[in-house]
Amino acid sequence: MTDLADKDVPRAMHDMGGVSRYMCEAIDTEPHELTDFDREVDAIRQILGMKAVMSVDELRRGIEALPEADYLRLSYYERWLRSITATLLQKGVIDETELKAAMGSAP
Repeated sequence: MTDLADKDVPRAMHDMGGVSRYMCEAIDTEPHELTDFDREVDAIRQILGMKAVMSVDELRRGIEALPEADYLRLSYYERWLRSITATLLQKGVIDETELKAAMGSAP
């Protein structure tokens, strides 16, 4: 039987089902303690949702649009933050200058 998941079949980066290099890896099913960072990112997403600035669908699309190397390197909530940031920049809610200032690297 041919493993089509490993062939040049179009798939999104996040769609790892059936890809042989991931099929034999153990899945950690133990509960994970959320960090302060995780809680803060989740709170930001909830506030943006309550204020109708960003939907969970936009969050998901932003995560799925990450380049493969970033998707694999980033943690779960780091992916969320990248998606949130990109969406807010795209919608003009924030601009690059504001983002850099918030990150402590203003020009």
